[in-house]
Amino acid sequence: MEWNANNTFKTYKDMEPKAMMDMALIPNIDPIDIGLGSSEKGSVVPTSKPRKKTMTSVYLKYFETAPDGKTRRCKFCGQSYSIATATGNLGRHLSNRHPGYDKTGDVVTTSSVPQPTTPVIKKSQPQGRVTQVDYDHLNWLLIKWLILASLPPSTLEERWLANSFKFLNPSIQLWPGEKYKAVFREVFRSMREDVRVSLEQVSSKVSVTLDFWTSYEQIFYMSVTCQWIDENWSFQKVLLEICQVPYPCTGSEIYNSLVKVLKMYNIENKVLSCTHDNSQNAIHACHTLKEDLDGQKVGPFCYIPCAAHTLSLIIDDALRTTKPVIAKVREFVQELNACLDMSEDFIQLTTAYQEGSWQFPLDASARWSGNYQMLDLVHKAAKSMDAVVRKNEEMLGSRMLLNGAEKNVANIVHNYLEPFYKVINEICVNNPPTIGMVIVYMDHISDTIATRQTPDWLKSAAEDMAKKLRSYNNQVCNIFIYMTAILDPRIKCELIPESLNSENYLEEARAHFMRNYYTSHFSSMTSGYSAQDIEDGGSVSFAEEIARKKRRASMSNATDELTQYLSESPAPTKTDVLEWWKVNSTRYPRLSAMARDFLAVQATSVKPEELFCSKGDEMDKQRFCMPHDSTQAILCIKSWTQGGLKLKYKSTEIDYERLMELAAAAAADNISAGFDKKPK
Repeated sequence: MEWNANNTFKTYKDMEPKAMMDMALIPNIDPIDIGLGSSEKGSVVPTSKPRKKTMTSVYLKYFETAPDGKTRRCKFCGQSYSIATATGNLGRHLSNRHPGYDKTGDVVTTSSVPQPTTPVIKKSQPQGRVTQVDYDHLNWLLIKWLILASLPPSTLEERWLANSFKFLNPSIQLWPGEKYKAVFREVFRSMREDVRVSLEQVSSKVSVTLDFWTSYEQIFYMSVTCQWIDENWSFQKVLLEICQVPYPCTGSEIYNSLVKVLKMYNIENKVLSCTHDNSQNAIHACHTLKEDLDGQKVGPFCYIPCAAHTLSLIIDDALRTTKPVIAKVREFVQELNACLDMSEDFIQLTTAYQEGSWQFPLDASARWSGNYQMLDLVHKAAKSMDAVVRKNEEMLGSRMLLNGAEKNVANIVHNYLEPFYKVINEICVNNPPTIGMVIVYMDHISDTIATRQTPDWLKSAAEDMAKKLRSYNNQVCNIFIYMTAILDPRIKCELIPESLNSENYLEEARAHFMRNYYTSHFSSMTSGYSAQDIEDGGSVSFAEEIARKKRRASMSNATDELTQYLSESPAPTKTDVLEWWKVNSTRYPRLSAMARDFLAVQATSVKPEELFCSKGDEMDKQRFCMPHDSTQAILCIKSWTQGGLKLKYKSTEIDYERLMELAAAAAADNISAGFDKKPK
């Protein structure tokens, strides 16, 4: 549920006249743990025998006189008044600020202010009970807002924000910044333990991906994300950690940070692959990790270059000759996006010239999506562009007009990059794309670069593109990627690229299957009897001997699972791979276990749309601006809640759905009360 400050203001405005909050929703925040107290609101305890106000002096028992004898202090909220204040004013304070005060059976004492709330979740309150406002509820809702918006706790220290709350309700108490930070740290610890426990339950292999960035404080960060396929053939993904990699951020530092994360979650023996960002330091770290895992003989491990980063670098080579043209078009697009009249003129002209249909605002980002749209604009709507520039020449000048040579260059590069456009769209739509299908796409790109005729001014770029692709193909042409690819039922051996298609690879894949999945998974499927038990005669009943012969027969049939699977035609390319295996896992019980492991291997270290689309600009800006004391907790908690984990504080779930229901009910009652007070 999205949350913003405006909604928060509206929900809590005029809340005191009719309080609706449920004290059981918020966990106890111990002042000893954090060094700070809770919000300053007292408890109003209803009784079954309401007392009738008979005289104004009854108000005095709800106030205490200060030692100096000059002021009186409200026992509910602490508001102070001069000793000379008329009792009528004190009564109005109680009526406005503490409705229901006259129904209390006993005088509220100062020791009851404040009372910490009880860490009980989803507890409904009895009917007819008079509830009280507790502004810790507001603070917890603000915490959820900070998480969803990826904002640091220091955001709430802005004076304008605190003053805005005070303007709406002077009694609102926001926590100090250090308290928010302490709560975030505790929430992070509680939820990380849930993640660790959930990973212990994973029965398959897992794959990890690495992403890197540097903040404005020049701190080098590495995110480690874990992926796997569960027993129901659903793809699972969880962010494990945001690490601060120590300077000088070499491969050794990256390796040490990565190993620390794997050991923290106890998955170092489960990890099957690591997809990195193609940087030399990341490659060095992954290579060292592979040497360690191979030495421990915990199973196969492979590190893989990111296909998305490779494509991005290749595209940059192709675009370098057209950067001046793209810059002109981008300036024109920014003017169109900023001026409604100009964009309407453009739409009318493209309709008249039959130059396509365009929706504003156009993507003017410096990423692939924006760059290709600039070329697409020149390719499809050159006449309309010229007409708009000439019509607004007094404002735009003539600098945005493209000459014939510039248009020709843009058109050639547009046609040259069209296959890239189609491939990137496919990779972004298939989420996550299997590495087998990505290998097929990259092979198609290689053929395109090798076979297309290019003008002389583009040949140098084409050579650099081909060099980067060869480097990528050399890194992924191995038995590990071969096994991953053939387990994609859309590919099998039929669509495997020539460079990866080898009879030796097929035999090695068969040997790996027999060695790692045939015997172990057979024993787990035969009511606890291992292969050793089957071969050992032992003293068993005649019926058990028959049963074991049946199992041996099924074991012989299982040796042909891989052969049978590969002999069948590939599935249609639009097939949902995980759904296919879910349906066919009973036909291939052992091979499906291998598929669960290998199909979780990632072709990209980041979501492709974050690298190629404008969404990545927002993410980069957010991560760049995040202070070091908030980055780990905010980004991890956000990822975990988006993945379905409940926000917890000291192992207690925060029932945000209930909090929002109460907030909405309070707002509705306040609106209703406002209508009731209108003069008739």
